[in-house]
Amino acid sequence: MGQYEWYLELARPAWAPPPWLFGPAWTALYVIIAISFFAVVRMFLAKRLPFPVLLPFLLNIGFNLAFTPIQFGFRNNLLAAFDVSAILVTLVWAMVVVRRHMPWVAFINIPYLLWVLFATALQFTVTAMNRV
Repeated sequence: MGQYEWYLELARPAWAPPPWLFGPAWTALYVIIAISFFAVVRMFLAKRLPFPVLLPFLLNIGFNLAFTPIQFGFRNNLLAAFDVSAILVTLVWAMVVVRRHMPWVAFINIPYLLWVLFATALQFTVTAMNRV
């Protein structure tokens, strides 16, 4: 069984989106993430932002990149739930610290925040529904 087929075998709540929606949603969100990240990195390298503003963006990307291997490679729902929580925490942290310096970066991340809130609820529900 392939890595994504495994997920389709899991019990999921009735409100879970269809699997085909995840690709387009994440593609749009990755555009937002890339724009935000590179804007913050550019300002940091120009010495116009302190490292504590860059840090949550770096952590968020790390946790985001770790999610797919954790969820689909290791097939570990519980660890994926903790990882998506870390994505949410670092995203909120990033939005709060960047808002003072670059309010537009915080603003364009609102769709990402809404999706991650939904994804966190979904992941915890899937994890609970599939406890062995």
